[in-house]
Amino acid sequence: MIRVEDLHKHFGGFHAVDGATLEIAKGSITGLIGPNGAGKSTLFNVIMGDLQPSSGRVLLEGEDITGLAPHELFHKGLLRTFQIAHEFHTMTVRENLMMVPPRQSGENLWSAWLHRGRVAEEEREIAHRADDVMQFLTIDHLADEKAGNLSGGQKKLLELGRTMMTDARIVFLDEVGAGVNRTLLNTIADAIDRLNKERGYTFVVIEHDMDFIARLCDPVICMAEGRVLAEGTIQDIKGDERVIEAYLGTGLKNRVVEEGASA
Repeated sequence: MIRVEDLHKHFGGFHAVDGATLEIAKGSITGLIGPNGAGKSTLFNVIMGDLQPSSGRVLLEGEDITGLAPHELFHKGLLRTFQIAHEFHTMTVRENLMMVPPRQSGENLWSAWLHRGRVAEEEREIAHRADDVMQFLTIDHLADEKAGNLSGGQKKLLELGRTMMTDARIVFLDEVGAGVNRTLLNTIADAIDRLNKERGYTFVVIEHDMDFIARLCDPVICMAEGRVLAEGTIQDIKGDERVIEAYLGTGLKNRVVEEGASA
């Protein structure tokens, strides 16, 4: 579905992404791991149009989407979440979800004045969809809660829910487990797994929790110093000396395998 070809992103003399090439298969849950500073989030930001690449290409099913703006990629079905949730904190959970679907009739001033019945019917349909999403994610009890009052894990579930309010083709999850307790992390993992298996979502997941990666992701891609270092199953990655050195700066292979690569 996604092919990244020799992608570079430089900030002055610093090469945050330095010739990364990789592919994301349709219908997969691909894990993207690597030590801090490996270029993972910068790669996401370039793919999703938040940063312009210095060189290289990004292809979506063969179409060159390099450098397109985030709103253009949104309409092509590319969505993302962030390390720090970007909720509308003064709006309710339901209202946050209802904001997502594009081209709503109520957004047009003339429609809001002249076609109130159509606008109201459309809003009812969107509210019903939001209720279905909240039930799927087991956060329906929070429907009328202000989003700013949610815990970190609940905000991550809300962000995932927003990707379900439109026709997503591929979703990029940036450290979805950061600051989330184990119970809610399991809930998030269950939702990602179900969306993949039941609804055909393709995911790319940046995460430092190796148990989370091992549970969900195949293949796993490891980055270091802006480049793709290794790719394979989680067992392949755990046993790769290059990956172990990137994380620990040593060849302590047995220690990493025994500890589940919990770097």
